[in-house]
Amino acid sequence: MNTVLRSTDQIRPLASRIGSDEEAIATARRLAAQFAARAAERDADRILPFAELDLLAQSGLLAITVPAQYGGLDVSNAVLAEITAILSEADGSIGQIPQNHFYILEALRTDGSEEQQRYFFGRVLAGDRFGNALSERGTKTVGHYHTRITHDGPGYRINGRKFYSTGVLFADWITIFALDPDDRLTMAFVPKGTEGVEIVDDWDGFGQRTTGSGTTILDNVYVSADSVVFHHKGFERPTTIGSVGQIIHAGVDLGIARAAFAETLDFVRTKSRPWMDSGLDRASDDPLTIAKVGQIAIRLEAATALVERAGHKVDAAQVETTEEKVIEATLAVAAAKVLTTEVAIEASNTLFELAGTSSVQTGLNLDRHWRNARTHTLHDPVRWKYHVVGNYHLNGVTPPKNGAL
Repeated sequence: MNTVLRSTDQIRPLASRIGSDEEAIATARRLAAQFAARAAERDADRILPFAELDLLAQSGLLAITVPAQYGGLDVSNAVLAEITAILSEADGSIGQIPQNHFYILEALRTDGSEEQQRYFFGRVLAGDRFGNALSERGTKTVGHYHTRITHDGPGYRINGRKFYSTGVLFADWITIFALDPDDRLTMAFVPKGTEGVEIVDDWDGFGQRTTGSGTTILDNVYVSADSVVFHHKGFERPTTIGSVGQIIHAGVDLGIARAAFAETLDFVRTKSRPWMDSGLDRASDDPLTIAKVGQIAIRLEAATALVERAGHKVDAAQVETTEEKVIEATLAVAAAKVLTTEVAIEASNTLFELAGTSSVQTGLNLDRHWRNARTHTLHDPVRWKYHVVGNYHLNGVTPPKNGAL
């Protein structure tokens, strides 16, 4: 039977304030070392990382994209992606959980009112977390929605059912995406525990097992008018909403790839046997193994460099949000997402290819890297990113404006 979770009020200390990009990276590395210690156990037993997400929020890392005029650090998107990769190398699920949180902050920065930005950015600086209620089953495509928001006196009512609600289990605010009577997409903020909101812990994917990406049921949920953002506006003009969301996904895949690579090195050095026809005493001296390790290492370097470059392109588009700058950011992030997707799958496959049969023992749980890579890389298929990039260069077709690019 699935567990139905409803929130309770919590009293927490205010989150720390991070003062520089360097401090943010150092904080991520410190937390990653803690998170990695029990990552295999959490995955194997599906132990949801409530305590780890509390530490992440209290560290101040979840506020690093808050604009400077609201008291935030406003880090480079290259730094944001690298922090995501650091956390994801430690635990792919923990790295993915804040993705929607940061996407929501970018959407708020782009289309929120002054009052909304001041209030919600303030809540994030204090340590609050946002989770998404976005994706649905049974619609024509992932870009279509049945969930509706309708006027009710001075506010609104929302009815619908969401799936893949990553982060909601750990969040203080549920951000609900719903269509208004004119079929325009809105983004509404409701505190967890609001009457009519039911969160069901029923995510049963074979990878990213502890992201808490379950079902959110919305039964006549009331939301005040000043908590609704008209999200559709962000896709009616050039913005960086999609690029920010996608570069974080690229960071998750990059981190998973790094984790698989590190496991490969350790296993081959310490446990693998050389092939009987090699004439060698150590598996790590096999020239074929060495070449394959070098291949993965080079692709990881290329992916890291491309993610960093794409992050700076997004930075430039946030400062000067023109069609040209946004297209440059979109194409660069698409390229980064393609490469990180491919290296995550290749690195996690190579782990078993080089480590050998003994590496598949259930107790080692090394397969979590492949399962995480295969599951997370299903976000926004790369075949369409190849198409978007190729169509722009060959035919001059502008990339579509949506959250998947």
